[in-house]
Amino acid sequence: MTGTVPQLDTVDSVERAAATPGQPQPYRELGLKDDEYARIRDILGRRPTDAELAMYSVMWSEHCSYKSSKVHLRYFGETTTDEMRAKMLAGIGENAGVVEIGDGWAVTFKVESHNHPSYVEPYQGAATGVGGIVRDIMAMGARPIAVADPLRFGPADAPDTARVLPGVVAGVGGYGNCLGLPNVGGEVVFDASYAGNPLVNALCVGSMRVEDLHLAFASGTGNKIILFGARTGLDGIGGVSVLASETFAGDDGGGRKKLPSVQVGDPFTEKVLIECCLELFHAGLVVGIQDLGGAGLSCATSELASAGDGGMAVDLDAVPLRAEGMTAAEILSSESQERMCAVVRPEDVAAFMAVCAKWDTLATVIGEVTEGDRLRITHRGETVVDVPPRTVAHDGPVYERPVERSATQDALLADGPERLPRPAAPTELRAEILRMAASPNLCSRAWVTEQYDRYVRGNTASAQPADTGVVRVDEETGRGIAVSTDCNARFAALDPYTGAQLALAEAYRNVAVSGAVPAAVTNCLNFGSPEDPHVMWQFSQAVRGLADGCAQLGIPVTGGNVSFYNQTGDRAILPTPVIGVLGVLDDVARRVRSGFTGDGDAVVLLGETRDELAGSEWAHVVHGHLGGRPPVVDLAAEQRLAALLAAAATDGVLTGSHDLSDGGLAQALVEAVLVGGHGAEIDLPDELDPFVALFSESAGRVLVTVADGDALLARAAEAGVPARRIGTTGGSGLRIGTLAPLGADELREAWEGTLPGLFGA
Repeated sequence: MTGTVPQLDTVDSVERAAATPGQPQPYRELGLKDDEYARIRDILGRRPTDAELAMYSVMWSEHCSYKSSKVHLRYFGETTTDEMRAKMLAGIGENAGVVEIGDGWAVTFKVESHNHPSYVEPYQGAATGVGGIVRDIMAMGARPIAVADPLRFGPADAPDTARVLPGVVAGVGGYGNCLGLPNVGGEVVFDASYAGNPLVNALCVGSMRVEDLHLAFASGTGNKIILFGARTGLDGIGGVSVLASETFAGDDGGGRKKLPSVQVGDPFTEKVLIECCLELFHAGLVVGIQDLGGAGLSCATSELASAGDGGMAVDLDAVPLRAEGMTAAEILSSESQERMCAVVRPEDVAAFMAVCAKWDTLATVIGEVTEGDRLRITHRGETVVDVPPRTVAHDGPVYERPVERSATQDALLADGPERLPRPAAPTELRAEILRMAASPNLCSRAWVTEQYDRYVRGNTASAQPADTGVVRVDEETGRGIAVSTDCNARFAALDPYTGAQLALAEAYRNVAVSGAVPAAVTNCLNFGSPEDPHVMWQFSQAVRGLADGCAQLGIPVTGGNVSFYNQTGDRAILPTPVIGVLGVLDDVARRVRSGFTGDGDAVVLLGETRDELAGSEWAHVVHGHLGGRPPVVDLAAEQRLAALLAAAATDGVLTGSHDLSDGGLAQALVEAVLVGGHGAEIDLPDELDPFVALFSESAGRVLVTVADGDALLARAAEAGVPARRIGTTGGSGLRIGTLAPLGADELREAWEGTLPGLFGA
C-alpha cells in the first residue's frame, strides 16, 4: 500500500469506467483486498473510476471503517441502559460524545490516535493529531476549551525515543499553544513495546449551550455544500487513513511498507476557523457540519450524504487548491488540515460567506443536496463519482476476525512476581523509594508539561502535576469539568478484561479525587494487528471489560477511537486501552488540590492494600518483569470511594488528595510532598509487610489530608470505605517509620532530574 492515488492523463469518468470494464486498477496498492474490490464492482455494476476507487479505499480502510472492530464495539450498545443513554445528547457514531452538565451547559469530549504519522514525522504527526481532534469538537457546535495528550514511547534512553519524543511534545505544544487551548492532562509512558510504534493520543474537551448542538448530516434538497478553511493540497494524501491501517515493516533498519504524506498543520488558520465556526453556529447559518480529517473530502461528502435525507452533487472544480494539476482522486483523498464542510440553506449562503469573509476564511460552494440517494461528483466537466453514499461511508466490510487466546497467556499469568527478591531492610526500602521516584515512568513530567500552556484563557483550575485537569465552563457560577486519561498496559497484557476495568477505575478515581462526579467515558483502544487472533482476543476482552465496567458504574461510553496495526513486524505493542473519564463540579473553586498543602493535617489512606505487585511499576523498573495476575478491581468499592470524595469535597472537608496507582503509596507520598509543598511523618500499618505497604498497586485507594481525621474516619465508615490514619503533615521532607528521613531536596533531585537528563534542559 502506498500513499499515492491513481493518476491518468485522461479524466477517468463514470462513462469511461463502464466502457472499459477490464482496465487493470491498483486496488491492492491502495489497501483493498480482492474480495473488497469485487464487492465494489458489484455495488456499482461496473469497475470503479479512479476517484471512486480512491474513495472506497480510504473509507474502507481500518482507520475509517472499523471493519475489524465493529462486531465487538456493538457490545457497547448492548450494555448501555436507557438511564445511561438519557445522560447523552450525542453518543457513539457522532464526531464526539456530548453530555449535559447542568445550568443549560453541555460538554463534548473525545480522544483519538495519531500514532503512525507521529513516528514518521513526529512534530507534524502530533500537531495535526491535536488539530484533528479539535475540529471534531468544533463540528459538534462547541468551543474547544482544553486538550490533553496521553503519550507512549519506547525505552526512555533509546536513540529513537530521543528523535521521536521531543518532536511529538513540540508538536502537541506548538499546535495547542497557538490555538490558545490549555493542555490540562495526559500521560507519558515508556515501554520497550512502543519502540518503533509510539502512541500519540489526543483528547479535546469543548463546551456549549445545550441548544447549540450540531450534528453531521446533509438535509434539505437544494441546500448548499460549502467547503471552508484552508485550501486543499497534496500534503496528507493517504495520510492517517492509509498509514494507520497497516503495520510498519519488520526491523530492517527502519524501512516501512509505505510512507504516505503526513499532514501539515497550520494552527493559526485553525484558530481563525474556530472563531468563524462559532459565529456561524450562533447566527443559525448551519444545517449540518463535518470536519475534514481522515479521508478528507471522501469522508465529509459521503458521511454527510449518508446521514442525510437525500443525495449530494459536488463539483471538484470549485474546490480551492494549492497545487496545480491535482486529479479527482487526489482532491478527494487529500487530508490537508484546517478544513470544514457545511450544509447551508440557499437563503443563508450570503450571510455565511459574509461571516467567513469577516474572519478571512476562504469559503466556496462546492455542491448541493439533491433528491435521491446518489453521491455524484464531477471534475473537469466529467462525472467521476456516482455511488450510493452509504456504501462508502457506513456499509463497508465487516470482518469477524479469528479470536483466540494465545497458549502463552497461561504461562504469563503463572509467572507471578512472588519469586522476585524484595527489599526488606530500612536502608533498602529507602533506596528503592528514591530509585522508583527517579524512574522514567514515575519521575516528574515537568520537562514535558512546561512546554504546554496549561493556563491560557484563565479557566484552568488544575493541571498537571495534579491527578486531574479541572477547567471552569461557566465563569458566573464556577461550574466546570474534570478530565483524566489512564491506562496501565501491563495490566491489560496480563488480563485485558480486568486491565480495561482497572484503567477505567483509575480514570474514574482520578476525576473523583478532584471532588468531581464522574459522568461519561471516552476511549482510545490501541492494539496490534487485527489479523493476529491473540490481538483480537485482547481487543474483544478489553471492549467487554470496559462496557461491563461502565454499565456497573452507570456512566456511558460516549464515543472513542480504535487504533489497530500498532506493531512493527510481528511485535505488537502492549494492549493499551486508554480510558478518558469526564466529571462535573458545581463550582471549581471547591476542587480538592493535590498533595500535602499545609502543616498539622491528618494523613488518611482510603481503600484496602493487598499484596498486589503483578504488572506493577516496581516489578517493571527493578526487575524488568511482567507476569502474574493484575490487582483486583472492585467497581462497587470505587463508587463508594468516589461518592465519599465528592461529598467531602462539597463540604470543604478535604485539604488535599492524591490517587494511588503507579508506584503505590511510596510514589504517592513523594509526589504529595513535592507537589503540595509540605512534608509528612508516616507510620506504615503494622499488619503489612513494609515493602507491600509502600509498593503495592492495589486499586481503589486514595491518600487524603484533613484537619479532623476522626471525623473523616467516621464518614468513611458510614460510606463503607476502608480508612486509616497513617500520619500527619509537617516540615519539608518525608519521614516513614524506621526509615532514615528523606529530605525535600533529595526527593526533588531524584524526581525532577530524569527527563531533563535524558532529553536536555
